[in-house]
Amino acid sequence: MKLKIAVLPGDGIGPEIMKQGIAVLDAIAKKCGHQFEYEEALVGATAIEAVGDPYPDATHDICMRADAVFFAAVGDLKYDNNPTLKIRPETGLLAMRKKLGLYANVRPVATFDCLLHKSPLKDELLRGADFIVLRELTGGMYFGEKYQDNDKAYDTDIYTRPEIERILKLAFEMAMGRRKHLTVVDKANVLASSRLWRQIAKEMEPQYPEVTTDYMFIDNASMRVLTEPRFFDVIVTENTFGDILTDETSCITGSMGLQPSSSLGEHTPLFEPVHGSWPQAQGQNIANPLAQILSAAMLLEHFGLIREGALVREAVTASLDANVRTPEIQVEGGKKYGTTEVGQWIVDYIEKA
Repeated sequence: MKLKIAVLPGDGIGPEIMKQGIAVLDAIAKKCGHQFEYEEALVGATAIEAVGDPYPDATHDICMRADAVFFAAVGDLKYDNNPTLKIRPETGLLAMRKKLGLYANVRPVATFDCLLHKSPLKDELLRGADFIVLRELTGGMYFGEKYQDNDKAYDTDIYTRPEIERILKLAFEMAMGRRKHLTVVDKANVLASSRLWRQIAKEMEPQYPEVTTDYMFIDNASMRVLTEPRFFDVIVTENTFGDILTDETSCITGSMGLQPSSSLGEHTPLFEPVHGSWPQAQGQNIANPLAQILSAAMLLEHFGLIREGALVREAVTASLDANVRTPEIQVEGGKKYGTTEVGQWIVDYIEKA
């Protein structure tokens, strides 16, 4: 297979982990006879410094020409510490999602047996947990009307029926392909937008009679993903709730550095780790590249390269079992491996497989 991939390393640790993700894709291409062509583009703080725009038109054009976007992270302390700035790296991320029509963020949550001890949760709660959080990505407060002065500010949490229907349709179909259990997470006891979500989900339920559908307020869901993670199969929720909930699920995997994601919609699909740019670690060779590498596995699987994606996952699991890990997940007294060393170990595994 031949794929054109837009590469957006972004800020902070982004270029370091992206280098390992590309190395893994190259190893798969060589091993399995594929051809991946890359075109790199600016995004985030890097783009602001270069051209004054966190998501330049040139970057968007590259993304639209590509079959897939492989993205790392945006964010810089310079912008985090100055809330008065109008142009921010994260603005570019929102613009990219909106312009590419990426309305569905897919975040799988699964455990690795050898890392259960890294979670603050008890082993007996975690073992076997395996679910997906489907987050609506282009609506809600992040994109609604905003206002701020010295005495008042608001963000409008707005959703339309078509926006809700398309993400729910994907959620029901995803549940059909898994264990046929869907949980709709909202705040329908307080928010009008959530009541519309629940109304539409109830209307769509009869179209998927094989799916067991339940409804959960976000506060209850936030508790139960930590106390009963094995209860869930597919969770679907709106933008703000999904953002918070999927960071919380890092407690299940033991590290945000292990969570990949994909964003799907109207145009080019995007694949990215869920963690941020961690600018404090930039250039120190300590960032965990596994979420970026697992995002590469999701990219491969999206295009039907199931065997190739499985090989990447096998290599990641093997690296963890062999204690080839970056510092935040290394066992006490274990050998120190950096970003580059972990990536190279996985490449070597693929080449020898």
